[in-house]
Amino acid sequence: MPLDAICLSALTSELGEKLTGGRIDKVQQPERDMLLISLRSKGENLRLLISAGTGSARVHLTKASFENPAEPPMFCMLMRKHLVGARIASVSQPEGERMLCIELDSRDELGFETRKKLIAELIGRSSNLILVDAEGRITDCMRRMDFGGDALRRMLPGMIYRMPPAQTKPQILKTNPELRRALIASADRDKPVDKWLLDSFAGLSPLVCRELAYRSGGYEMLPELLDAFCESVNAGEMRPYMLFSDGKPADFSFMKISQYGEAMDCEEQESFSALLDRFYSERDRLEQQRRRSHDLTKTVRTMRDRQQRKLAAQLEELRRADDREALRRRAELIKANLYRISRGDRSLECEDYYEPDCPTVRIELDPLKTPQQNAAALFKEYSKMKAAQEHLTKLTAEGEKQLDYLNSVLELLESAESEKDVSDIRRELIATGFIKNKKNVKADKAKAQAPLRFVTDDGLEVLVGRSNIQNDELTTKLGRRTDYWLHTQKIHGSHVILRCEGVEPPERSIEQAAVIAAHYSQGRGGAKIPVDYTMLRFVKKPSGALPGKVIYTDYKTLNVQSDAELVNRLRKGK
Repeated sequence: MPLDAICLSALTSELGEKLTGGRIDKVQQPERDMLLISLRSKGENLRLLISAGTGSARVHLTKASFENPAEPPMFCMLMRKHLVGARIASVSQPEGERMLCIELDSRDELGFETRKKLIAELIGRSSNLILVDAEGRITDCMRRMDFGGDALRRMLPGMIYRMPPAQTKPQILKTNPELRRALIASADRDKPVDKWLLDSFAGLSPLVCRELAYRSGGYEMLPELLDAFCESVNAGEMRPYMLFSDGKPADFSFMKISQYGEAMDCEEQESFSALLDRFYSERDRLEQQRRRSHDLTKTVRTMRDRQQRKLAAQLEELRRADDREALRRRAELIKANLYRISRGDRSLECEDYYEPDCPTVRIELDPLKTPQQNAAALFKEYSKMKAAQEHLTKLTAEGEKQLDYLNSVLELLESAESEKDVSDIRRELIATGFIKNKKNVKADKAKAQAPLRFVTDDGLEVLVGRSNIQNDELTTKLGRRTDYWLHTQKIHGSHVILRCEGVEPPERSIEQAAVIAAHYSQGRGGAKIPVDYTMLRFVKKPSGALPGKVIYTDYKTLNVQSDAELVNRLRKGK
């Protein structure tokens, strides 16, 4: 992540102004690698989040809410003992390091004033949170390290705290222009500029290296660019910027990022704390959504696969039942040739008068039965298979409907944009009886979301269903008879309504609505996606059909190309 030493220095300065002089009131540990400190500073109630998680190590003020465990961990209990009531004396960053040090004025067990340090090491997989006493000894740390690591950095209570080994690369902000020019002059020109910057200087994230390489355009202009960059940063001219891809936070930096052009939006944030809080809160939310969507997708896929196997077995049984006519023919041939059969015969050879040339056939018999009993047994088996065929025909038809429905649910999960979308689909599966409501609550009481809304370039509204139940509502309740209804042809996807206000819509609006329908279907990303469209009055929902299933007539078909950029542009309010 791009929380490099430079970005951390700006954050440290910001936190120093906010926290210095503050008194700690509460300490919580909502997650294994996270500490949440509540304090009162300069008339404000603040919460400081410190995370030592791999891929999410950071320190910042937060407004997010967290659920605490029923019983606080031992580390949390120890931190409460030493931190609650302490005042923050200073917030600092060791020069050029991805570390933040909070000095605390508190009292020891005997009531004497003492100074402690809470040190956050934000160094990837080795991130840690350490409490150090006045003598420099470790009181405790979030991750204890004994054998297997650096022998000089054994992170255990009672050990002398030692900083991580310094980097061998020079700190870019501490280098003079002459040294930078000398290094650039000796650089391998075949090596990309961003790779060279990352390998040559400490304190720069890969994102910043790529940005500097992009702005310089090569090694020739790099000296002047680095001079201006170092001068700006040393003067404290750093601002919190966040990058957005399709409306989702993708990265952040202390400088404006221009390398992605229009592919990403770069927006300045209120503060570095607000930047980090928003970035990680949104990332955690999306990750939680992804996990929930993944879990539900896995459940639905398991049901789909089970239904496929069940249907295949039923179809095979149905195929065998189709052979029942041969049983009836054999029984009739036995009846017609009773005079040729004696009790104890094991077979009958006779002419098959069901065939045009009457070939001779051999029919196996049960020697323990009379000829009449052999014929009756075959007639009985024939009747059983006839009844089985009728039953299996109904079962396979129902199984095919369920399989089709489950495939449509998988497509909706694939295109789900939020946690609420996933929740709506889960409620639908509970309502249709495909999954059980484990929490034993009335899931149908939860308020569903409104359909996705778009506006064509002609100003016509387009509505898109987020779930099969919502597809039904769009088609049977929300839409008007004169509106246009669109759906991908023989491809699972969302129902789409083009609001026409009682007039014939322009061809451009129909085409744009068709592109939206293609985008929210299994055909997403294709070049020629068939989309059917008709007036809503020609769309009917069969009685007893599963959610999202309709039949339609009087339709036309458009072949459209997937266009995510157009869909995003037409998205209302986006």
